[in-house]
Order: sequence, then structure tokens, then C-alpha cells
Amino acid sequence: MRLKNKVTVITGGTSGIGFGIAQEFKKEGAKGAIVGRNKNKIENALKKLGDDFIGISTDVTNTQDLEHIFKTTTDQLGKLDVLVVNAGGAIGTGSLGSIIDTTEEDYDRMMDLNLKSVFFTVQKALPYLNDGASIILIASIGAHKGFSGLTVYSAAKAGVRSFARTFSRDLLDRRIRVNVLSPGTIDTPLFNNLGLPDDVAMQAKKQFEDLIPIKRIGQPREMGRVAVFLASDDSSFLLGEENMADGGVVNL
Repeated sequence: MRLKNKVTVITGGTSGIGFGIAQEFKKEGAKGAIVGRNKNKIENALKKLGDDFIGISTDVTNTQDLEHIFKTTTDQLGKLDVLVVNAGGAIGTGSLGSIIDTTEEDYDRMMDLNLKSVFFTVQKALPYLNDGASIILIASIGAHKGFSGLTVYSAAKAGVRSFARTFSRDLLDRRIRVNVLSPGTIDTPLFNNLGLPDDVAMQAKKQFEDLIPIKRIGQPREMGRVAVFLASDDSSFLLGEENMADGGVVNL
């Protein structure tokens, strides 16, 4: 129960990595709020998480709505100890593309979702976060390796990794620690959201597995375990650090 009595906000917490983090936080005694855009997904996630979590429907790219997340959480749950900034993504119209065919609109959409929203989510949370809180930013190994079609996404995630250093420096007087979790390929609804037939999706997963030294893709719960460590006092001497959970892709 390393997170007993801790209150958390997890953006993008209705599925995939974000939901995996929420589930592991719950196992460790935390309660909190999951944030997403789709109300049906929020309701389905809350059925699994139980009464210790609330759901907040917000588009994190709308900076005017961000304070609503933290006001609602503290009004209902009394405080805020941990913030997980997970909302983002590399799929959807105009998201995948090289420098050759990426439009200005594509660029702005990807940066708004994966970098700008991170900055303002943290900024709007600060008046509500307790001193000594933990902030976990979700980046990607795309910040360290060049993957075809992920030009803008990878640049945004490199910016997220940089934020952890400068945010930590800015917040030293409040003892707020900011660290990064950078996942590799994780078994999330991403493969289904691509609209591929089941056999093609399985083949795609197999191709990813072949590229990973550990010879399997990761599970959301494994990202959750790393996030528990970063949220707990076990990581009290870590700030501005990056934890890569990728099965060895970057380092081996």
C-alpha cells in the first residue's frame, strides 16, 4: 500500500497505459480522478476502478478547461498528491507522416496534444498540488530513436523529457518532483484503433516483438508498476529523471 491516502489525477486514464496506471495505483491504496474525452470510456473504466475514483470529461488541448480537472478533484477528494500527465498519442488524421508530407495543421495538432497540453496541465495543477507532490510525465522512446512517420510526435516527446528537468528546477522550493516514464511498444487499444483486421493486427504485434530484445511487447500494468515507484516515497531521491520501460530497445 505504497500510495495509501494519496490522491491522484491521471490524464488519458480511461484506457491503455493511463488505465493500467490507475489500476496499479488503486492496488497500492490511492484514490483519484481519471480524465478523458469519451464519456462512455470514462464510465466503463470507473466500473472497473470502483468508488475510489471519479471521472472527469475534458479535452486537454483546451487549456481553458484544464483548471476544472484539479478544482473538481480537490473539491471532491480533498487534496492532490500525484499528477500523471499521460494524455497524448501518435494516431489519428495527420499524425503519422515524415517531414515531406506533414502539413502545418498536422504539426500544430500533434504539438498541441503531446507537448503544449503537458505544459499547461502541469501549470494549471500547481495551485492545487501539495508541496512534496510527485508529477509523472509520460513520454516515449521516440524521443531517443528515429521511427519512420513519427517525426513530430517524437520531437514533442523529446520536449516532454526536457520539461521534467526544468519543471523540477522551477519547483525545488516546493519539493515537487517531476520525473518521466518513457514506454516502448505497449499492448494497448492502439492496434485496434488503427482499424486493422485481427490477423493483421496480430502480425503487426509480432513484428514489434521481433524488434524488442526481451521478445515481447509490454503490458499497461507494467507501466503502472513503474509509475507507482515514481509516485511513492521509494523514488524520493529522483527528480528530473527518465525511466525507460521498453524491453531494452534503446539500450541494448
